[in-house]
Amino acid sequence: FLMIVAGVWAKKHNYKTFGRSSFKQVIKAFIIALPSLLLLFIVIGGIVGGFFTATEASAIAVLYTLILGFVYKEIKIDDIPKILLESAKTSAVVMLLIAASMSMSWIMSYENIPQNLSDFLLNISDNKIIILLIINFLLLFVGIFMDMTPAVLIFTPIFLPVVTTLGIDPVQFGIMMVLNLCIGLCTPPVGSVLFVGIGIAKTSIEKVIRPLLPMFFAMILSLILITFIPQITLWLPKAFGF
Repeated sequence: FLMIVAGVWAKKHNYKTFGRSSFKQVIKAFIIALPSLLLLFIVIGGIVGGFFTATEASAIAVLYTLILGFVYKEIKIDDIPKILLESAKTSAVVMLLIAASMSMSWIMSYENIPQNLSDFLLNISDNKIIILLIINFLLLFVGIFMDMTPAVLIFTPIFLPVVTTLGIDPVQFGIMMVLNLCIGLCTPPVGSVLFVGIGIAKTSIEKVIRPLLPMFFAMILSLILITFIPQITLWLPKAFGF
């Protein structure tokens, strides 16, 4: 859906296009890009294989990317101080947002807000559609103000028993929950991914919000389809026997 929105947007604004690449050009570009593509296998493979944690994987990804910068001759030794300074600025913004969201998650846990939400859901209705709509709305709201990690840790034990009682597959709910919170990562005021993009692009929220609105609608549409059509998310795990 995001690709469709990007294509329509590019067509509407007459973005510059290029001719179709030949097979030889595709192979050449693939070979050049292969070291960068290996980053995905190193990070995901390392985590799944148990060689390092997700946090350690991010550090390894940074080191590998730094090496690639020299391999591709895109950076020089003299550029390192500037790169570190820019990285520190971007990280400081994100860390401040995460600190604020962690404080909020502590307050919510202290006040038993998640448990109250669970009781509210079980008492309000036994209709699966209504419960899923309410859960989606709550997760979207939480994702706007809270970072993904504390949100997953707090709300998964609360919502999972509710959805399993309704006969919803845990895999489907997991994907639904992550997509909800990922939308929140792109949404102000605590959208850490949004702030990272703004910091790299040297722009402001005011300038990017309006062009992002079609993207938000596409993500919400995807969320609705994933929520109410389980086959979209379950066919691939079932094909592998899960």
